[in-house]
Amino acid sequence: MMQYDHILIRYGEMALKGKNRKNFIIQLQHNLQQQLKDFPETKVKRTQGRMFVLLNGHNPERVMEKCKDVFGIQSLSLAIKVQNDETEIKDAALWALENSTDVRTFKISVKRIDKKFPIRSQDMNQVLGRHLLTNTTGYTVDVHRPDLELKVEIRNEATYITSSVIPGPGGLPVGTSGKTLLLLSGGIDSPVAGFLAMKRGVEIEAIHFHSPPFTSGRAKQKVLDLAEKLTHYGHKINVHVVPFTKLQQHIFREMPENYAMTIMRRMMLRISEQVCKKESILSITTGESLGQVASQTMESMNVINEVTDYPVLRPLVAMDKDDIIKISKDIETYDISIRPYEDCCTIFVPKSPKTRPARDKVNQFESQTDFSGLIEEAVGGIDVITLTGESDAEREFEDLL
Repeated sequence: MMQYDHILIRYGEMALKGKNRKNFIIQLQHNLQQQLKDFPETKVKRTQGRMFVLLNGHNPERVMEKCKDVFGIQSLSLAIKVQNDETEIKDAALWALENSTDVRTFKISVKRIDKKFPIRSQDMNQVLGRHLLTNTTGYTVDVHRPDLELKVEIRNEATYITSSVIPGPGGLPVGTSGKTLLLLSGGIDSPVAGFLAMKRGVEIEAIHFHSPPFTSGRAKQKVLDLAEKLTHYGHKINVHVVPFTKLQQHIFREMPENYAMTIMRRMMLRISEQVCKKESILSITTGESLGQVASQTMESMNVINEVTDYPVLRPLVAMDKDDIIKISKDIETYDISIRPYEDCCTIFVPKSPKTRPARDKVNQFESQTDFSGLIEEAVGGIDVITLTGESDAEREFEDLL
């Protein structure tokens, strides 16, 4: 019985990587195999210019759904593999057409990579077209706007027939662009920032500032559930949970109220920098969007960035809220983010935060108290939770601690 036995993987941007291209392709192969760990019989295979998933009996649609979350893939197609034999190719093309839904017009596109195959590409288009029209009823050829384009790649090792092209997520394979530390709150923005960083090939770890009893265990669990969602697009994620209560209380008690938010963000970057140094992480990523709130003006970013030499990535910087919400819904983090449990940034909100803080004033205020002990205590109390994508992020609220 004939059936789809492969998934053909195409990559776009990676093809332009020159001498480093092989490293990107190997990482994509590794990521795909990791993504398909629940399908142990599958095998990811590389050939010149293409990558294939050998299904080995697994459900094609279920495997395809998993592959669609892997960055670096431009598009995917279910494929039938046959020998470089005219009769076998005809039979497979006919099966693919008859097993496609809502199709009345079709087009054949043959690519003959194996020059030893006796029929040239253009001639093979006509051979297959005649065969399909002769052996079916109700179909016509439309070379301009067909309902279905049957692609036939006659390669050196075999021929692959595909009948549809499914868009992939694009981007670069996670793990090819270094590692970043994502400031992950319980809000809508930061998970989207993490997702977009991963799309550029960045592996992420996360840091969350937890202030019990002002922030609850459910707020912490919300953050872990968000990180769990992000594991679907890459590797496991370590979440560094920082005990932030004492330091945050000290800031809002001792610092001028309108500068407290700016100083708090500076403390977060100082702690994040220490985690980066310890874990060999190359950058810090935030969910900031320019002008969205008081701490996200250009002046605020300038003053906050002063405390670290690490690059601060802001993937959302030019997006408006509607753009961000759309992505959060697409990646299924939105419903988690809007759970009614507040994080430390929303609990301690000054009435009139400074939108254009001055560097000299911030440094003057910070110099009046010694934060080093509180920072050291917070860093020393960090709890690291590793998420692998195997737990259920959609648990019931009453089960949360």
